[in-house]
Amino acid sequence: MTLDDCHRVAEIRIRGWQTAYRGLIPQPYLDALSVERDAERRRAFLRQSGAGVVNLVAVHDSRVVGWACHGPYRDGESTTGDAELYAIYVHPDHVGAGAGRALLAESTGRCAAAGRPRVLLWVLKGNTPARRFYERAGFRPDGAEEPFEVDGVAVPEVRYVRAPVGSGPG
Repeated sequence: MTLDDCHRVAEIRIRGWQTAYRGLIPQPYLDALSVERDAERRRAFLRQSGAGVVNLVAVHDSRVVGWACHGPYRDGESTTGDAELYAIYVHPDHVGAGAGRALLAESTGRCAAAGRPRVLLWVLKGNTPARRFYERAGFRPDGAEEPFEVDGVAVPEVRYVRAPVGSGPG
């Protein structure tokens, strides 16, 4: 991912939220999401990304259609030896066409190559399609849950784990 990709990645991320989280997150919050503000945040994050943070894009017909970001697992203020998939989004028009699977495979493959014993991720508990996607890729919920609130509405997250990352689904 380059700085030039940030606007398109923001479009994908915002459209992803507005599509995947409809009915889970308050609609006024989703409607107020700004591609321009998110693009600026993406640029700042990309410029300041710490060691080990990797941003990847999926391209189809010379256009970015997906984005993933991974790095060290964050446990409070510290990191662990595990990896964390921080984000993975595919433009709604391209969901189901393989970009998400390719991004996930590339991310987990890079984590394995970096010697990370496990990949963990957080997903909204009510996001059934995303949970199925991760489960098909061999991830399993490990019982950890985190409270998450948007505009006064509880939308808890559950943690998924896959170990070892090089083993694939199973």
